[in-house]
Amino acid sequence: MSDTKTASTTDSAESANAGRMTQAERRERSEQELLEATMRVVSASGVAAATFDAIGKEAGYSRGLVTQRFGSKDGLIRSLISALHGWQREALEAAHVERMDGLSALCAFVELHCQSLDGREEDKAYYMLLAAAVADRLETRAAFAESHELERVLIRKIIERGQAEGSIRKDADADATALMAGCALIGIRMQNMIDPGTEIAPIRDALVQSLRARLAPV
Repeated sequence: MSDTKTASTTDSAESANAGRMTQAERRERSEQELLEATMRVVSASGVAAATFDAIGKEAGYSRGLVTQRFGSKDGLIRSLISALHGWQREALEAAHVERMDGLSALCAFVELHCQSLDGREEDKAYYMLLAAAVADRLETRAAFAESHELERVLIRKIIERGQAEGSIRKDADADATALMAGCALIGIRMQNMIDPGTEIAPIRDALVQSLRARLAPV
């Protein structure tokens, strides 16, 4: 199936650029645009509105291309989660978190998560999809469970790095602390969705202070 957009407003320059793209580049671009369209539809109209027809229309592609690219709703959500993890890695790299000591890196991780609570469609869509998966006992719960396990392992590795270098207490339970921090961040994000007027800064600061008090060497 062609990746040609159904929208008639595509200008000639964009068409020329698309013509010069390789098949792999066209596929990557169309997948990215479909994922972005998914986030917009979910954020604006809710999870139930995110049909393949609606997503294709929002992106300017056919419904058939959405099916071809992702196969199913589960495939679409897994692709979305993978993209979000990719954006997270880029944010951590941009902040040079890997150059920090373990405790500073953990606190920076928390702060970066809280800084992203600015109404971004990707974050809002993720947690709306998560809430629907849990509430309606959807098969996509497995994809979110895997996503949160990746987060737990990532945070645990930061803590273990800190323990190895001496910035974090060696007797701290790295796995339990990683799960606690991850759950706290989920809670902050859900609270922000329930009440967008929630003051995030004091909650962020309290969490960072708690982690420092719990993990800093005596």
